[in-house]
Amino acid sequence: MLNVNLGPFALQVSHLLLLAALLVAAGVGHLVGRRQQVGISNSLTDMLWAGLLAARLAFIATWFDLYRSAPWSMLDIRDGGFSPWAGLLAASSVALWRGWRRPALRQPLIWGLTAGLLAWGALFGVMAALDKASKPGLPTVALTTLAGAPTDLAAMAKGQPMVVNLWASWCPPCRREMPVLAAAQQQETQVTFVFANQGESDTAARRYLGAGQLNLANVLLDPNTALGRAIGSTALPTTLFYDASGQLVDTHLGELSAASLASKLNRLRTRTHPTTKESRP
Repeated sequence: MLNVNLGPFALQVSHLLLLAALLVAAGVGHLVGRRQQVGISNSLTDMLWAGLLAARLAFIATWFDLYRSAPWSMLDIRDGGFSPWAGLLAASSVALWRGWRRPALRQPLIWGLTAGLLAWGALFGVMAALDKASKPGLPTVALTTLAGAPTDLAAMAKGQPMVVNLWASWCPPCRREMPVLAAAQQQETQVTFVFANQGESDTAARRYLGAGQLNLANVLLDPNTALGRAIGSTALPTTLFYDASGQLVDTHLGELSAASLASKLNRLRTRTHPTTKESRP
């Protein structure tokens, strides 16, 4: 859904902004409608569920070719696959329908939703300004290749957009998403993919890659998890998306599906080439 690039916890920030806006809307709607003993909490709940459902279905429809091979993954909302405009349209439709059916709800809904949108806009603006001021770039953390050579992310960038995946062999969602990332690395030749193993030895990393027959390039070792600490991540997997100038564009906590990865790569391309329209693979 909405995303503010405040490190790897961006998704949680957008959730908090939405929750704050809903609370403001419910509070203002209650104050406006209390004389008629009319509240809008139920309407807001219905709007939320309708919006989430429509946003998810629209995202699935957009990337259906990628979901087709794994239909059960359509139910896994942890991949973060939502289309905000479809959700907004559905939520607005519910509000209009409720207001049409119950005239007493109209004024509380109008005032509540207006207050909620204003609160969301103000908070979003503050977060966006903080993000712009911080301008998170590539962390300057010393890493090593599987061959033992020292390197860092800046040396791997090659002037291209970069996707940095933090993983470990003991992490089940890391293992599940690795084939998706491996396939993307083979296909996306204009994007540099880096796989930074967290807290394991080269032996453990090699054993896992060999057992899974994963032909990955740019596998790096971070035995002291310095990269995870530098970006503020305490959970695996974490995937970071940087543009060609090394600025953080997007983040994802948890397992990536093929569809969610494709969507984020499209955003990365748009950031790198602003005139390029988003398109399906």
